[in-house]
Amino acid sequence: MTVRYSQKLSVEDFVGDSSAVQQLREHLSRLSSCAVNVVLHGESGTGKELAARILHETSARRDGPFVGVNCASVHESLLESVLFGHQAGAFTGATGATLGFLRAADGGTILLDEVGDMSGPLQSKLLRALEERAVVPVGGTQPIPVDIRVIAATHRDLTAAVREGTFRQDLYYRLNVVCLTIPPLRERRSDIPLLARHMLETISDALSMSAKQLSRQAMVALVRYDWPGNVRELGNVIQRAYVLGRESRIQIHDLPESLIHNTPVIGETFPTLDQLVSRHVGEALTRSGGVRNRAAAMLGINRKRLYRMMRHSGIS
Repeated sequence: MTVRYSQKLSVEDFVGDSSAVQQLREHLSRLSSCAVNVVLHGESGTGKELAARILHETSARRDGPFVGVNCASVHESLLESVLFGHQAGAFTGATGATLGFLRAADGGTILLDEVGDMSGPLQSKLLRALEERAVVPVGGTQPIPVDIRVIAATHRDLTAAVREGTFRQDLYYRLNVVCLTIPPLRERRSDIPLLARHMLETISDALSMSAKQLSRQAMVALVRYDWPGNVRELGNVIQRAYVLGRESRIQIHDLPESLIHNTPVIGETFPTLDQLVSRHVGEALTRSGGVRNRAAAMLGINRKRLYRMMRHSGIS
């Protein structure tokens, strides 16, 4: 369980300049004034918890607790007690009463991460708690009122789970007042340089060390890589390179082998970052049949930015 109080996060803390991230920040901003339940959908490491924390810390509940629980990391036999708490003597080993995550979040926000992994019986109990705004601890009989906002996060397709009968439709509608999809990093590569620089600055401040930059070849390697672990993996790579790199500029040999193998070897004709961007824009325009709105969508940017990139690359 994680319990956090306000850290004065804003929507700008979700870093990126792609159209997908700009739209996400706009939605997060609008939702800050509405205490509705939200589902965050995206692959592992895309930033679902950060989005949830921003929703909490820009809302009227910012002075209350933010409680996060990963439903997939707690054994099914324990999750009911973990969420709802239990009375002393409710089961073998329950020597004292516990509050439970839902009551711990009273007055604030609870993040139910990987909610799609929750069992059917527990889905039913959660639905009742949300409908009645009260929880009944394991071994208890009296409902205890709670005032919580629920943010659910999942990498699963809950709509498909509802169709397959593995996720309750009524709970889905109770949770899914608004659904925000956070795209994987490979679908917003234009954000990688900005994210990498932001991470380097954050590490520098945290370690009280001098700032470092990325060499051009190292940056190209980052942009070319597919990032199966998304932003979390990028953060790990940046931190590793920052700590192990001996120079003020991080070189490609400071990066893991998996990234280096995705880049041309030194000595080959090496394209500049501008050349790569120009090729990528040209490829998007070709695949879109010259339809610029469609090309911009493929690149994850808005049309205005596409025009700027076209002018910079000499594409008419």
